[in-house]
Amino acid sequence: MKNASFEVRTHVVMDVPQARKHQGMPDHFGSCHTAKVGGYAVEGHVPAADVQRLLKEKPKAIGIAVPSMPPGSPGMESAKPVPYRTLLVLAAGESTIFAKH
Repeated sequence: MKNASFEVRTHVVMDVPQARKHQGMPDHFGSCHTAKVGGYAVEGHVPAADVQRLLKEKPKAIGIAVPSMPPGSPGMESAKPVPYRTLLVLAAGESTIFAKH
């Protein structure tokens, strides 16, 4: 994220599910990182380009998520990457596909 010109502030929390809940992100979209960017929750290993698109388009949503920790996602570089999706998480807890990688 820093390489994409985002200002990054790290907060170590003892209860990640509670931090996720505080951001409004449903647990079933959970991963290992929860962030807040421009009023949106960002969950998991989301590519910086997806966050930039989110901030540009400003959809009505809780935020975006890459559930789990898919090999090949940012920070999870792998010799055997797998296809994964960034999900747009809507207010009622549903999701739609935001991007495919």
